[in-house]
Amino acid sequence: MKVLFIGTGVMGGPMALNLAKNNVDVTVYNRTVEKAKALEPHVKVATDLVFAAKHADIIFSIVGYPSDVKEVYETIIPHCKKGTILVDMTTSSVSLAIELNALAKQHGLEMLDAPVTGGDSGAINGTLSIMAGGDESTYHTIYPYLTYMGKTITYMGNPGSGQTMKLANQITIAGNILGIAEGLYFAKEKGLNLEDVYKVITGGSASSWQAIHNGKKMIIKDYQPGFYVKHFLKDLKLALEESKELDLPLLKLAEKAYSILSKLHNDSGTQAIIEYYLNQENKKRLM
Repeated sequence: MKVLFIGTGVMGGPMALNLAKNNVDVTVYNRTVEKAKALEPHVKVATDLVFAAKHADIIFSIVGYPSDVKEVYETIIPHCKKGTILVDMTTSSVSLAIELNALAKQHGLEMLDAPVTGGDSGAINGTLSIMAGGDESTYHTIYPYLTYMGKTITYMGNPGSGQTMKLANQITIAGNILGIAEGLYFAKEKGLNLEDVYKVITGGSASSWQAIHNGKKMIIKDYQPGFYVKHFLKDLKLALEESKELDLPLLKLAEKAYSILSKLHNDSGTQAIIEYYLNQENKKRLM
């Protein structure tokens, strides 16, 4: 089976390499060809997206925004051979996932929405959590490939269900990461040693993946992106769009906080949210 992987950024690059390390025939495509070439010689590099799509049996993608997802699939779907399986792993719009699934079926193709969580470390180590929506038999067909990229793989249901689950995941992360930042800020302002605070938080019932990994980064002000502020803010806005009829105060608070943060730290990692608390004057100025 020939695999085309579209998008070789912080997440996509390692995911494509993990497929290749498991003896999958992988060709990669990226709009910035240098990012794709950085993965050679482990994978082949395509410079013509449509040509590469014509010759693929399975196509994975993880790109930036729903607009990118729409552009990619509306470009390639008319040119894919019948029976090709499309798997979008971008965090995108639920309604777009449903729309593209229907378009794929019109052309004799199968499509899943299968976003991921676990950050850059999960992508590198092949331990991502993957949540899939779409036809269940198609899910079982590509399941072996998903195991090369993830550790926790869950079939969620009909088209769009993977994206719905990812938004629920992002809402959960939002509350968690805000709580960690707020707790650390409170402790700092009250004169506690933050290294000691970190040991208590990660050693007790307040511990979590976010606390362990991003709590430490908040303390030492390491804002290198494992997951970009700009992409997390995109996810929060998508969640708001999908929940207009629901009362989700925490989601609204997180979207507001990250909107403010993005004006100074758009290309930083999500752990930079600590700066929302530390720089009170900047916050007032940006609100």
